[in-house]
Amino acid sequence: MRLSDLRGRTVAVWGAGREGRAAVTAIAAHGPADLVAVDDSANFLTLPWEGPLAEAAPLVTGAEGFDRLAAADVVVRSPGVPQTHPWLVELRRRGATVTQGTALWMADHADRTIGVTGSKGKSTTSSLISHLLAAVDRPNVFGGNIGVPTLDLPEADLYVLELSSYQCSDLIDSPRVAVVTALFPEHLDAHGGEAEYYRDKLNLLAYGPRTVVVNGADPRLALELGDRAAVRAGRPDTANVATGPDGTPWFHLADQPLFPRAVLPLVGRHNEGNLCVALAVLDALDVDVVARKDTLAIAVAEFQGLAHRLTEIADPSGLTFVDDTLATSPYAAMHAIDAYEGRPLTVIVGGTDRGLDYTPLREHLAEREITVIGIPDSGPRIVEALAGLPAVRTELAEDLVAAVGLSRKLTPSGGVVLLSPAAPSYGRFRNFEHRSEVFARAVADTAR
Repeated sequence: MRLSDLRGRTVAVWGAGREGRAAVTAIAAHGPADLVAVDDSANFLTLPWEGPLAEAAPLVTGAEGFDRLAAADVVVRSPGVPQTHPWLVELRRRGATVTQGTALWMADHADRTIGVTGSKGKSTTSSLISHLLAAVDRPNVFGGNIGVPTLDLPEADLYVLELSSYQCSDLIDSPRVAVVTALFPEHLDAHGGEAEYYRDKLNLLAYGPRTVVVNGADPRLALELGDRAAVRAGRPDTANVATGPDGTPWFHLADQPLFPRAVLPLVGRHNEGNLCVALAVLDALDVDVVARKDTLAIAVAEFQGLAHRLTEIADPSGLTFVDDTLATSPYAAMHAIDAYEGRPLTVIVGGTDRGLDYTPLREHLAEREITVIGIPDSGPRIVEALAGLPAVRTELAEDLVAAVGLSRKLTPSGGVVLLSPAAPSYGRFRNFEHRSEVFARAVADTAR
């Protein structure tokens, strides 16, 4: 279904946030017979719905919202509407036509698009792909989950999109290059279970992409893909890290050395994997990666890590404080912990308790000497899950500020204090940015 297919039809846009606003603006330009916006959230009044938006589509709230959705020929839902929402379950039971803005956009732009998803690494990898393409004279427009909604993107010859599982779930067109960086259980409450989450995530691959590029080192992704044809980055026949001509780790394309691992300013083996995926994508797009290796090395060295992802904060004490607030699952926290292997480490964990299983984190830390500080709400349960591990010291703090103060007492000189909470921020913070602000302020205040 394309935007042009909505001409003369009754359309209900579900959601009044960034994606919903973009959908109303784009759909209104294609002449629907009737267009309405529906918002069932409790805080809809905090988002002004006025001017051209209100003229294009009146905003309906409360119980009437479902009636308007049910009466529409097409429902365009925002990605934030979960698959498990009772209204959505009922609409699907009735056979309603439900789509998303990203699906409408992809129908017209798939052949010019690189779509990147993954339970971890999709933001960094998509940013790297866009950055490296620009460096080798392949201009592109970057957007999606990390930036501008797809329906707000300008026309271009090439797009790089970061796509969430929510955005992937309603696609009926795959991008020209479909990329998956990692797969582990996440957002299960919104998708309905682990199998449903994997199904929605991998829907990106379901409609004949020209090329599939994946992280070949991810075991769960390998299991879900089976024998599907894909470029599996990290393996010897494509982009990989191996011993270079000077005896240190280098990035390679197959057996051709490109540049030293030290060129990449991002820490952690997972970021090595992200760059391998990005290089494999460039190769799939017929960029002569070996011939352009010097240009690519400069671009890699200049790449700025994304905010709130292993962002280091300078501190006069000699400790390294690290903001990794976007690590909202145990698997993401495990990647962050591995990035600082070999250094004394204190990890602050805890946030909204979604009932996640923290057994994988326990298994990961079984042989590791580490200090873990738990904060509300899920921190005490995480600490309990780690009980009995001989080299893991656990403590509880009343909040994030107190945890930072405690970490200064517990972490040896030259060590690392890592905020990698393995849980979302909502409940005690406005959003993840607010959690980062509180962390950075606490680091500054406790340094005095």
